[in-house]
Amino acid sequence: MVLNIGPQHPATHGVLRLKVVLDGERILSAEPVVGYMHRGAEKLFEVRDYRQITVLANRHDWLSAFSSELGVVLGVEQMLGMEVPERAVWLRTLLAEMNRVLSHLMFLGSYPLELGAITPIFYAFREREELQAVMEEASGGRMHYMFNRVGGLKEDVPAGWLGRVAQALAAVRRRLPDLESMLVGNEILLARTRGIGVLDAATVLDYGVSGPIARASGVDLDLRRDDPYLAYGELFAPGGPGRVVTRPEGDCLARLEVLLEQAHVSLDLAGACLDRLHSLPAGPVNQRLPKVLKVPEGELYTATENPLGLNGYYLVSRGEKTPWRLKLRSASFGNVQVLSEVLPGCVVADMVAVLGSMFFVVGDVDK
Repeated sequence: MVLNIGPQHPATHGVLRLKVVLDGERILSAEPVVGYMHRGAEKLFEVRDYRQITVLANRHDWLSAFSSELGVVLGVEQMLGMEVPERAVWLRTLLAEMNRVLSHLMFLGSYPLELGAITPIFYAFREREELQAVMEEASGGRMHYMFNRVGGLKEDVPAGWLGRVAQALAAVRRRLPDLESMLVGNEILLARTRGIGVLDAATVLDYGVSGPIARASGVDLDLRRDDPYLAYGELFAPGGPGRVVTRPEGDCLARLEVLLEQAHVSLDLAGACLDRLHSLPAGPVNQRLPKVLKVPEGELYTATENPLGLNGYYLVSRGEKTPWRLKLRSASFGNVQVLSEVLPGCVVADMVAVLGSMFFVVGDVDK
């Protein structure tokens, strides 16, 4: 029997279709069908200047908008040979880690919901709102922040903002155990996730899967440590708060555990950024740019560690104010593609548990 899952389904975080072939309740094959949300972002990049591209780039993964802006501006800055003020570097790192916690909290709340547990999402959103408030105060946006600029940030943060961030981080740390207590050791959740949807390290590498899903299969890769950008070189140095969370099992439970522990690591990193910002003198947070910004001729690949995995931007410039080509390598594409390997052998009842544990945003697949 051929069964269509979607293209509208609560476990897909967007419009995805799965064409599943069943033998009784057992899945024989699964084909992810993408393209229902395709917006032609890469083509649009080519007719917009480097300031306008950022608006589009932060929309493909709507849960990680700040991190998605970073890849574009870091690449352009590198091609221009531009140095960003130190204060902007640490503010960017702080905002990127808070954005990472926001993304992780969304999945920590929605994954149990997909398994039938409604309560955790209310707790997850309570914590999200704490962080959302300070992100909104700094940038003016709740989802699409548009706070990064080539050369730094749009503007400095408001007076007293660092103190309010410290309070928000402390509140989230204090109350996160409430959410954890509903997930860790929950026997129903354990029964639905342990040993289900096992993804091995070799398949991770074959399909280009990255982020928490890859690390839950024992692939010890994190660009913040392995190819540092922003202030991560210092944060992930020996003795720093940064560490890479991995699990060997590769099942749904391991993926959830990695996400949960990573949220704690990101809170530690955000706290370290706050401490550094308190010690930095007041100063600029951006570079003065020419009225028409042209990038020198050449090409460059920039990769960042987004909340859902590796985000790559391949920029080709012909010396104009718009890129000749800007290819986007999104994290969620590999994470969805690998479903064709993970789902066969599972029963239908476990399919949603596997699907939800792959932590993807469909806009990030279709771009």
